[in-house]
Amino acid sequence: MHDIDGDGEFDLKDVAKQLKANKHNEWAPLEKNGDFRSPECVELLKKSDIVITNPPFSLFREYVKQLFDYDKKFLIIGNINCLTYREIFQKVKKNKAWLGNGMGRWISGFIVPKSYELYGSEARIDKNGDRIVATNNCLWLTNLDHGRRHQPLPLMTMAENLKYSKHKEIKDKKEYPKYDNYDAIEVPFTDAIPSDYKGVMGVPITFLDKYNPEQFEIIDINPHFFTIVEKGLPKPPQLKIAGRNDPYARILIKKSRKII
Repeated sequence: MHDIDGDGEFDLKDVAKQLKANKHNEWAPLEKNGDFRSPECVELLKKSDIVITNPPFSLFREYVKQLFDYDKKFLIIGNINCLTYREIFQKVKKNKAWLGNGMGRWISGFIVPKSYELYGSEARIDKNGDRIVATNNCLWLTNLDHGRRHQPLPLMTMAENLKYSKHKEIKDKKEYPKYDNYDAIEVPFTDAIPSDYKGVMGVPITFLDKYNPEQFEIIDINPHFFTIVEKGLPKPPQLKIAGRNDPYARILIKKSRKII
């Protein structure tokens, strides 16, 4: 879809024109306000094959639950922080949902009207003349399989990382730091994950954009530790390393049993 009527904005008028251009399409305005929880919208959801939308972030948990309740395939935009929600994290951990292609500034972007100021490295005008703004805090969440999630991360061994890593936090160090209160090592960059380490590792939340379920398994998430709490066990304290700032969001992973 794009600015079909040339008024400088992409809106429902453009959608209507596109739909009406194909005689096989059926088009009619909603009778109510379009709330996804309304009986009218639920009936439309039941008839759908795939849902592609940008749901309200404040109702994201409820919206995703509805999609799963009705067993729908979906591709939706969410805030990166949604990965720290218990309901979303557990779906990703159990491989019932995953990230699509693009996260943060690498998401494809939103078409904005001509009146919208373009600024920053994520703003551009594409080959069709559309004004595109990409955000740093969004992602695609989906349960549609795609080849990218099955591509293994190319990684160096621990020894190779300590010798050749481009990150000063890793290169020329004697070892990877270990948490004081959890049996795992701290890996501050996804590309610094040691390929030959068999224990638990704490990695940035952005790792999930590269997560291959055949290569790694997800254990839990710091600081929430949803998996432990759901077992009825006390929530562990936030991960700590003496003399360092506490690493906030860390996905705890280990090498998949399939490839050990």
